[in-house]
Amino acid sequence: MRIGLAQVNPTVGDLSGNARLVIDGIERAREQGVDIVCFPELVITGYPPEDLVLKPSFVRDNLAKLDLIARETRGISAVVGFVDEDGDIFNAAAFLHDGEVKAVYHKVFLPNYGVFDEKRYFQPGHRCPIVELDGVRIGLSVCEDCWFPSGPMASQAHHGARLLININGSPYHYGKRAPREAMVGGRAADYGAFVAWVNTVGGQDELVFDGNSVVFDPHGKLIAHAESLVPDLLVCDFDTALPIHHSPEKLRYEADAAQRLELDVSEVSITTMSKSGTKPQIKNRLATPLEGAAEIYAAVVLATGDYMRKQGFKKVVIGMSGGVDSALTAAIACDALGPENVIGVRMPSRHTSAESLDDAGMTAENLGMQLMDFSIEPPHEGFEKILAPAFKGTKPGVAEENIQPRIRSTILHALSNKFGYIVLSTGNKSELATGYGTLYGDIAGGYAVLKDITKTTVYELCRHRNTLGPAIPERVITKPPSAELKPDQKDTDSLPPYDELDPILKGYIEEDLSPEELVAVGNKPETVARVIQLVDRSEYKRRQAPPGVKITPRAFGRDRRMPIVNRYNPNGARAK
Repeated sequence: MRIGLAQVNPTVGDLSGNARLVIDGIERAREQGVDIVCFPELVITGYPPEDLVLKPSFVRDNLAKLDLIARETRGISAVVGFVDEDGDIFNAAAFLHDGEVKAVYHKVFLPNYGVFDEKRYFQPGHRCPIVELDGVRIGLSVCEDCWFPSGPMASQAHHGARLLININGSPYHYGKRAPREAMVGGRAADYGAFVAWVNTVGGQDELVFDGNSVVFDPHGKLIAHAESLVPDLLVCDFDTALPIHHSPEKLRYEADAAQRLELDVSEVSITTMSKSGTKPQIKNRLATPLEGAAEIYAAVVLATGDYMRKQGFKKVVIGMSGGVDSALTAAIACDALGPENVIGVRMPSRHTSAESLDDAGMTAENLGMQLMDFSIEPPHEGFEKILAPAFKGTKPGVAEENIQPRIRSTILHALSNKFGYIVLSTGNKSELATGYGTLYGDIAGGYAVLKDITKTTVYELCRHRNTLGPAIPERVITKPPSAELKPDQKDTDSLPPYDELDPILKGYIEEDLSPEELVAVGNKPETVARVIQLVDRSEYKRRQAPPGVKITPRAFGRDRRMPIVNRYNPNGARAK
């Protein structure tokens, strides 16, 4: 049997465009002699469709597209994700063959954690068909259903399925791919079946999907692997007649446990006409997946490009300070959209060093992007004059400093309004976590490229980007970071050194560690207490930050939903 995993990049809500994407994938698979081509979870609607599925017209229109796609399956089978309506709304997979919908599977396990809200929209399914195609028994399932050993896949294997197809919308974060693949391979070995696991690819709001579709044989051996973070059609041949040696006791145990799901197992038999001619020869492909900084960088580039293209933005504008964050943001934007579509803006003040201006200029020159200059001194002086009576007799401080980033934001957004650019903010996760940014200033923008990337990872990505070609001057990477809002300012005036700060942020934000647990792993008690206070009191700022791509296991936004008004103090004393 020859299977194709169509790792495509749909757009949420673009039902016609997504249907065309699926039909084109079917055509490509047919040309390569594929018997079954599989598409990702909810490919017709895009994933996640969120409250669109609450619109009856949206669900009806998605069903119409499924019928349209089904008519294109002459001489081939396809598995397609869609929203089904059968008394309730279901996250579903359809098995299409020769112009007809032959079977429909309803997702059983609905994730309701992290970025997922599927219980808000869908009912858990019980419909679990097994399709027999030319004597080969095939089970269908959707995403989360694969993560439970005593789930529908175990039941399907117990009923004789030799091929288990699992369609996915599995969002990316670093470190996820390897354990995910180990889980899929473990299912194949436990069930004694081939497992074909297809994932979507591309950016959607704050999520990015990494592809990395795979096929495992019944011994848990990886026999095909798609590319990382790009659309791909992975075609794989396998022999369903090979004898399989597995533990019937383990499978029986998992299948018996799955009975509590009350699955409605049905069978559909399909016999195809013998195909004339021979299939084109292929060799099962094992693409080398991206890892480390290369993987993170590619994910952010993909997410940034898709966010712009899918909304129709052509050009972006970035404030170029000469620092490492704006330099990396510019590099990502140039790689995502092309340097001709990236406009950098230098906006020096009385505190901006000549070195910073030179570094911003060199970065722009290396990347081939446009660079504009606006001095903020005239409006800065104007605001000082306007506020002088109110500020008289007070000591200069943060209020005076923050006038500068707010002026810069006004300039960037004026360019955005005038020419249709979208402003990319340049703050990183370390800054956003601690509130080290100015509301309506450097925090403001249409998209926050580095929102989920800590400062230490920023440096790592800069060095990776420079291995791909000249981009970020070495001095930008090595000089002490500074906001340059007052003379001789350094980030360490307000924050712990980033190599101390970022591990605490990771433990507190991503792992929910207590102060005692953070201290137990070697962090200074006074630093832990200070960082936690900064994080907790900055929630109101984060709520007003623009969206940005999720890269870590727990990002700010829909992944971490803390109350703004919150008097819980993990440091011990009642917050004042």
